[in-house]
Amino acid sequence: MESSPLEEHRPGLLPWFIAATQILGLAAVVMTGVWMGHYEGGFAWDGGSLQFNVHPLCMVVGMIFLYGDSILVYRVFKHENKTTVKILHTAIHLIGLVATIIGLVAVFQYHSAQNIPNMYSLHSWCGLITVILFCTQWVLGLVFFLFPGVAYSFRASYRPLHVFFGLALFILAIGTCLLGITEKLLFSISDTYSKFAPAGVMANVLGLVLVGFGLTVGYVVTRSEWKRAASPEEEALSMHFKTLTERDSPDSAQGS
Repeated sequence: MESSPLEEHRPGLLPWFIAATQILGLAAVVMTGVWMGHYEGGFAWDGGSLQFNVHPLCMVVGMIFLYGDSILVYRVFKHENKTTVKILHTAIHLIGLVATIIGLVAVFQYHSAQNIPNMYSLHSWCGLITVILFCTQWVLGLVFFLFPGVAYSFRASYRPLHVFFGLALFILAIGTCLLGITEKLLFSISDTYSKFAPAGVMANVLGLVLVGFGLTVGYVVTRSEWKRAASPEEEALSMHFKTLTERDSPDSAQGS
């Protein structure tokens, strides 16, 4: 029986999907820079509107592009030493977190200098929730997966939650960014937005690129045939943990 060529993606296609994520991610960063740099006047750190422009760029770099790349390292370096990949995953997250903090400081200082209220919009609520959960996820991942001495049973129990919330927060970050784009456009070009102003068109396209980046990253990391193969040591530990949990299960055979 012949299998359909569309039945599953061969692992050989993975580099093309990885390349697509990088093209879309870098395009999002460049477009945000052009939007803030060209259409919104540039960047500064003086409490004025140009300081606000630092915020969108840092958030796209930190919470979108670097976040997505940190997720992808387990697919890009699927044959490398897992400890090395964990460190790389954590380091990219940390760089993204630094960029995110700079973006948050920029917008809060701008609001304070201009006497603009903080934390009143849906964008700001979702943004703060995302950053807090992101920091929590990063710290828990550091403790469970990089600190020595943590029992494998704890790591095995937490891993599905770490994977789920990692992808969920990535989606939430993209959604928050889309809210921010709309909010910025309504504040800055509300009179010309409906007339297809160039800044509005660019921002809309930026939103589509962010969605495309998120969908492509999500597709890559959820394909079972592209997942990192467990090492013999990990397989042995996994089987040992499974044996222990099945032995303690109420459904396991009694008196054996």
